[in-house]
Amino acid sequence: MANAKMLCGASILACVAVSAPAAAIECRGGYQVVQGNLLSTPYCQDALLAQVARQYGFRTSAAAIRQNPNHKREICRFVGRDIRVQENCITANPNGRGRAF
Repeated sequence: MANAKMLCGASILACVAVSAPAAAIECRGGYQVVQGNLLSTPYCQDALLAQVARQYGFRTSAAAIRQNPNHKREICRFVGRDIRVQENCITANPNGRGRAF
């Protein structure tokens, strides 16, 4: 009986360990923390773009920016000159605001 309880307890612990969610992605100012180092990733850059856009009064989320390239272009058209997101918006609007010559 004791072995059965120990086996049941061990199997519950194993299930909890396997089903535990992966650690959330940690972003700092557009950079992802990977093993203590900061790496520029599109995921964190989009999170920063959403944060800056909200500061300018837009209602948006990082998920909306990631899932819809046109939404990202629209946000970048208005806030893309902000130094915090300028590099990220270059890929969304490669020609900038004006006409390309």
